[in-house]
Amino acid sequence: MADIVYFDLETQKSAEEVGGWHHADRMLMSVGITYSTAEGSFRVHREEDAPALAEHLAQADLVVGFNVVGFDYKVLQPYTQIQLARLPTLDLLADLHQRLGHRVSLDSCVEATLGEHKSADGLTALRWWKEGRVDEIIEYCKKDVEVTRRLHEHGCQHGHVFFMSRYKGRTKAAVSWSLDPGRPT
Repeated sequence: MADIVYFDLETQKSAEEVGGWHHADRMLMSVGITYSTAEGSFRVHREEDAPALAEHLAQADLVVGFNVVGFDYKVLQPYTQIQLARLPTLDLLADLHQRLGHRVSLDSCVEATLGEHKSADGLTALRWWKEGRVDEIIEYCKKDVEVTRRLHEHGCQHGHVFFMSRYKGRTKAAVSWSLDPGRPT
């Protein structure tokens, strides 16, 4: 059975604290969460486990995330020699951006497709980190991984997802995602 690993992480520092988004590699991981379809379960990785997280991603048949190439891999890269950008990856944000010509948020897609909202946001997770509320970060990050998985599965099964457009409301976006890692997406 192929192993699709859904992945998200949260950071210890904001873009402002490290001199901008182009310095994501300086933000330091607080928590990384994966969900493996082969295992049927989540894994929680704290900063000291970051090399094991990278190894887990490298063993996947496909890594799926939302802005995983543009952000999460850049944060995780300093912790490993594995070239994360070379892993078989489907970045849902990058794919939607290419198809639509503009970026959409995970919350917008989750709201329009699944009828739910994210439980928090990255700035809240940063505040929780500074307050030592790591368990809340873990639950928030798990929820993001879960809705990313469900969004991906919806796109695979139906050939589309939805997002909330500022001008048109709920809008359909055609996708060609697959639950078969051997098939191009």
